[in-house]
Amino acid sequence: MKIYTQIQDIGYRILVLLVKAISRLPLWLLYIISDCLYPVVYYLVRYRKKVVFENLRNSFPEKSEKEITIIAQKFYHHFCDLIIEIVKLNHISANEITRRFKLRNPEKFNPEWKQKKHILFVLGHYNNWEWGCCFPMQIPKDYTFSAIYKPLTNKYFDNLFLKMRSRFGALPIPINKTGRTTAEFIRNKKLLMLNFIADQSPSQGDIKYWTTFLNQETPVYIGIENMARKIRQPVYFFRVIKIKRGYYEVEAEKLCDDCNDLEPNELTEMHVRILERQIQEAPQYWLWSHRRWKVKKDE
Repeated sequence: MKIYTQIQDIGYRILVLLVKAISRLPLWLLYIISDCLYPVVYYLVRYRKKVVFENLRNSFPEKSEKEITIIAQKFYHHFCDLIIEIVKLNHISANEITRRFKLRNPEKFNPEWKQKKHILFVLGHYNNWEWGCCFPMQIPKDYTFSAIYKPLTNKYFDNLFLKMRSRFGALPIPINKTGRTTAEFIRNKKLLMLNFIADQSPSQGDIKYWTTFLNQETPVYIGIENMARKIRQPVYFFRVIKIKRGYYEVEAEKLCDDCNDLEPNELTEMHVRILERQIQEAPQYWLWSHRRWKVKKDE
């Protein structure tokens, strides 16, 4: 067993070194690799193909099988691009990533920045969410941009992702330390922009709220609403928009100034509906390979 673990460790280390080596290639060449990767992932490996098609059929019951297949193929093309874009994070320059991933309307935050308020924002696994780690270079220097994440079980890849996500000054926060870290920032009077990705599937014991999302009964994390009610700071939705291959813009939409002015679960419903509309408009850019509906309400 010990020898098997050692062999696994060596394999993971080699894979991490390979990722680092590939990340040094220019993006134009990486997109050619992505084009070659697509038929392998879609036709040969068939990566989570059953999950993708089941999710699409349940989400769009009005669409024909031909339409579902077209969406799935577009998704896998985008998914391959997303893989190489995440790999590129390990070596992309600050100038290049800020040229390719821009905040479209930073003036939206002027009231909060002037009043020195903390800012919460929520988004989904839509388009390229990982490149948002470059935002520290697009916001005032007195703010710390942080993102909540689930630590990976593999220590080598977890360490790799932490380094990539923090390269441009972002602060990754483990999900189980969100409250403690936020409290420390407030206590020390340090300004925080805190990012929640809220379309993951909570484990059965963590489910506090259900809603209808893409025609299905869906459990939803309510962490951002709980945090917003505690600290009473503004909340925004970040809409990631794909301009063209390798270029994205983020549009900020304010959801509330103080969540306590809203009804219970109203903030949660607001960000769920915005993401749902975005997916319905261009479904190929959402992460359909995720087992979003693995927990059923009747269970």
